[in-house]
Amino acid sequence: MKKSMSNSKKKKVHEIKVPVLPESVSDAVVISWYKHPGDYIERDEPIVDIETDKVVLEVPAPVSGVLEKIVEPDGSTVTAQQLLGLLVEQTVTEQKSTTADNPSSEQTVFQQPIITPAAQKMIIENKLNADNITGSGKGNRVLKEDVLSFLEQEAMEKETIAAAEPAQSSQAPIPEFIKNTEQTEVNQTEALRESSYREERRVPMTRLRIRIAQRLLEAQQSAAILTTFNEVNMQAIMDLRSRYKESFEQTHQVKLGFMSFFVKAVVEALKQFPAVNASIDGNDIVYHGYFDIGVAVSSPRGLVVPVLKNSQQMSMANIEKNIKAYAVKAKENKLSLDEITGGTFSITNGGVFGSLLSTPILNPPQSAILGMHKIQERPVVENGEIVIRPIMYLALSYDHRIIDGREAVQFLVTIKNSLEDPSRMLLEI
Repeated sequence: MKKSMSNSKKKKVHEIKVPVLPESVSDAVVISWYKHPGDYIERDEPIVDIETDKVVLEVPAPVSGVLEKIVEPDGSTVTAQQLLGLLVEQTVTEQKSTTADNPSSEQTVFQQPIITPAAQKMIIENKLNADNITGSGKGNRVLKEDVLSFLEQEAMEKETIAAAEPAQSSQAPIPEFIKNTEQTEVNQTEALRESSYREERRVPMTRLRIRIAQRLLEAQQSAAILTTFNEVNMQAIMDLRSRYKESFEQTHQVKLGFMSFFVKAVVEALKQFPAVNASIDGNDIVYHGYFDIGVAVSSPRGLVVPVLKNSQQMSMANIEKNIKAYAVKAKENKLSLDEITGGTFSITNGGVFGSLLSTPILNPPQSAILGMHKIQERPVVENGEIVIRPIMYLALSYDHRIIDGREAVQFLVTIKNSLEDPSRMLLEI
């Protein structure tokens, strides 16, 4: 008995706290715990996820041990350094001994699916069976996106069944009293209206979506946004990619995409027009001596803009590798705050979704953003002859308070010239 008491006294209890948040982030929400009280977890293994208005943060276990208590459950709003839970330090040997004493209870815990609060709410609202939904999160946890995908798949299956039935059966059944010719036309219309099915779903916005809405509205209200357009002949770049794509991929283990050309062209243009790379701070203009280019990528939670810091020092291979890594992290909600913070200029590519032309909105406090679009073959005149070329429309939205129209137009023309003659970027002319 004395030995048992001595061992218990040696066990240390560690606090699991919210990480330090940036000044621009006031609070966060606990998304989901990976473990339940009594579960064992290895050191540095993710134990709980919290969501800020910018990114999802993984909070790792400070030591190996057993989760003793959850102080802030799923859905709780927390601030920096706030206590989330308690972890009792324990070695693997001690855990194996504990597990052997009670294997049945541990098996029961692990069989329970982990469902995030947002997903649970949607499951209840739509009267779904959680066992039918496959979780895509870590530890097979069910996310809100998984429920949405399940609902979409269910709707598609219903549409497929309806389409396979005769045309008359796909319509809502007409009540018997409508067939009575003595009924008035008004009654028939009202009955048809009542027999039709109208669906509505109310889904709470994620913190990221709320923040995106706030920032976009803020940009439109606080900046004098104008957009200038141009078009670029992508033939030279497409020929270059076709010629070297295999050797490039073999050498650098990454595919040669279009974005690296655009990042390089943007950097060269920013060197010539520093106002486009600047920002407004009160009554001051801040000129940045570096080029941190934000590249918009899609994530399950919405659009995020990770930043290629010091892009002027990157090779095209490094640019492609970083963009690929950011895309994977965005899909898995693993982008860190540092990776999406800052940026002096942004690029967004609506062309991957089929956009032909758009007017992108600024990403404050940046003063400009470049919009790429779909490449489409069009007739153009070259040397007095009409030829077919792959053309892309470019859009530059800019803050007219700091950038004059002449600068904006010349900046976009510089990008166009660099892309149509890639050797300019190598010669820096």
